[in-house]
Amino acid sequence: MKKIKYTLSTLLVIILFSCNEKVEQNHIQDEAMEITDEKLDRFGITNRDYLSAASKRALDWKYVENDWYRVFKPMQPLKGDLAYEEGVVRRDPSAMIKENGKYYVWYSKSTGESQGFGGDVEKDKVFPWDRCDIWYATSVDGWTWKEEGPAVLRGEKGSYDDRSVFTVEIMKHDDLYYLCYQTVKSPYTVRVKNQVGLAWSKSPNGPWTKSEEPILSPADNGVWKGTEQNRFMVEKKGDFDSHKVHDPCIIPFKGKFYLYYKGEQMGEEILFGGRQIRHGVAVADNPKGPYVKSKYNPISNSGHEICVWPTSGGIASLITTDGPERNTFQFAEDGVNFEIRGAVKGANMPHAIGINRTLDAPADNPTQVFEWGLSHVYNNWNYQSIMRFSSERKTSHVAKGAVSAKGDKKEDTQDDN
Repeated sequence: MKKIKYTLSTLLVIILFSCNEKVEQNHIQDEAMEITDEKLDRFGITNRDYLSAASKRALDWKYVENDWYRVFKPMQPLKGDLAYEEGVVRRDPSAMIKENGKYYVWYSKSTGESQGFGGDVEKDKVFPWDRCDIWYATSVDGWTWKEEGPAVLRGEKGSYDDRSVFTVEIMKHDDLYYLCYQTVKSPYTVRVKNQVGLAWSKSPNGPWTKSEEPILSPADNGVWKGTEQNRFMVEKKGDFDSHKVHDPCIIPFKGKFYLYYKGEQMGEEILFGGRQIRHGVAVADNPKGPYVKSKYNPISNSGHEICVWPTSGGIASLITTDGPERNTFQFAEDGVNFEIRGAVKGANMPHAIGINRTLDAPADNPTQVFEWGLSHVYNNWNYQSIMRFSSERKTSHVAKGAVSAKGDKKEDTQDDN
């Protein structure tokens, strides 16, 4: 009995010591936090001696201005060849550029329904983005598009891109055009590890020369468990990109070339109500590589498709769909260490965004590139089409006819309730 009392007493002392230590650590953290009267007043905190965890986070926010905030409007259908076509998949539009007086966009294209992994993966189409080639289209006004034909086709049997080439991005540099894209080698199984390819041309109309080898591959330090085609069974998960590298996008930055990409990990989990998706970056001295993955990867803890653009001397990123920081605009002065700059309403959010690189992104309006652009939508599971999105900057919250903080009258009535 004495032994039990002694054990309980010891545990009580340990718990009290731990609690006191935790309180002391919190006190030290509070002392280090910059708490000004202006901050307290701004966030409606009237008692600085009793700060909730939420209040502490608010007081510690590094950036709370609203010049990054945008509201997306409902997407609208395109005209011409990019209008929805039954039996055809057009998805994952690239960024748009303007050449010869016309907008150019590249995208994944395939035909027919998807059968999934339940049948013969050698013969079937397992996903809408399976058995794709990369096509392109042009438009004078951004609404009516003419499909010009294929740009990059799948490779010969046995090559690293023989099954599908898809999810493409465009970059122009020194009068050359570069397309980077995902590749899959047949057979397309659950555990297949896709890679990233590259093609280049002197003209946006081609012809395109493809890289003989991939320019980026998944990490090779995960270990599958057993031989069953189950991507959740692992002995070791490995790096954040041990299974797949997706959605590549190359940005010239500070004299080098930054290849941003989405990583999928072997044994991927569901966290914070979304898939465990993160982004990484690889850097090269030449657009064609070799690309070396950053030691700081992963550079995000959330997101899905890559959407990055230069602004304010750094790189901005729109993080969508998955993770605790989804639906946020983020910014990294060095292109690697991203911090949240603004939130985005989930309503009408475009996916697989084809950003409009014909628009500027000045320091005083860093999200201006989203005034309009392209996105794909799921008409149903088998077929997707490309549509046009638009958005407006929102820096005030006033009723129609009311006076804003800047002293001008507003016509905007959105969200004033």
